[in-house]
Amino acid sequence: MNTPTIGIIGGTGGIGKWFARFYQKAGYTVHVSGEHSGLPLPDICARADVVIVSVPIGVTCDVIRAVGPFMRDTSLLMDMTSLKEEPVRTMLECSASAVIGCHPLFGPRVTSLRGHTIVLCPVRALDWLEWITRLFTGNGASVIELSPSRHDELMSVVQGLNHLDTILMKLVMDDSGISRKDLAAVSTPLFEKKCDIVEKIFSGNPRLYAEIITMNPHIDSIIGGYERALTRLKELIGRRDAAALTTLLKQRGKIDTLS
Repeated sequence: MNTPTIGIIGGTGGIGKWFARFYQKAGYTVHVSGEHSGLPLPDICARADVVIVSVPIGVTCDVIRAVGPFMRDTSLLMDMTSLKEEPVRTMLECSASAVIGCHPLFGPRVTSLRGHTIVLCPVRALDWLEWITRLFTGNGASVIELSPSRHDELMSVVQGLNHLDTILMKLVMDDSGISRKDLAAVSTPLFEKKCDIVEKIFSGNPRLYAEIITMNPHIDSIIGGYERALTRLKELIGRRDAAALTTLLKQRGKIDTLS
C-alpha cells in the first residue's frame, strides 16, 4: 500500500488534533477541518485516502452523513468517538468505502501511543486493517479488535458506570452542605484522588462525559444494576448489619470479575 493521505474532520482540537500531529510525525500528509476552519468536507474526501471523524459524540453521525456520499470506494472512513454502534452503523449506511471504528482509550494529554490501548472495530476493513494496526502497534500501542456492540457493552462499565459514580459523588457532596474547605482539612489521600477525578469531569469537558453516559445503548442496564446494588446496601445499612455487609464484601472479593 502506498503512503495514504490523511484527512481529519475535527482535527483542530482535542484528540483529533493529537492524531493530526501523530500522523504528521509518522510522515503522512494530513489535511484537517475544524468547525470554523480548514478544508470543506468534499475537499477533504477528495484529497484524503483515510478520512477520520473526530467530533463530539452528539454530532458524530450528522458529520458522517455529510461525509459519506463523498467517500471513494477504495478509501477508508473511520470515527474516533467513545461509542461505536451507531457511528459504525451510520458509516456503513452512508458510504461505500472501507469502515473501521476506532476508540483510543486515552486523552490528548498523553505524549505518545506507547503503553496505551486502541480499540478497532473493523466491520468493512478491506485492505486497511493491516496498515492501521501495524502503524499503531509499531508506535507502541496495544490494539484490541471488538465488534461495535461488544465495545459499547464494555464501555457502559468502563466509562458509563465509572463516570456515573463520579458524578453522583459530586452531587451528593454538594447536597451534604459540607464545604470543600472543611473536607480538605480531613481528607485522606484516596479521597483527594477521587476529588481530583470529580474536578476533571465537572470542569474539563462536561459534554463529553454527559454524552458518553446518556448515549451508550447499554446504559439502562447498568443504571438498573446500580439501583439494585444501592437498594441492597441501603437495606443492610438501615439495619446497621455490619456482619451481613462484611459477608457480602468477602463474597464479592473472591470473584475475579475482570477475568
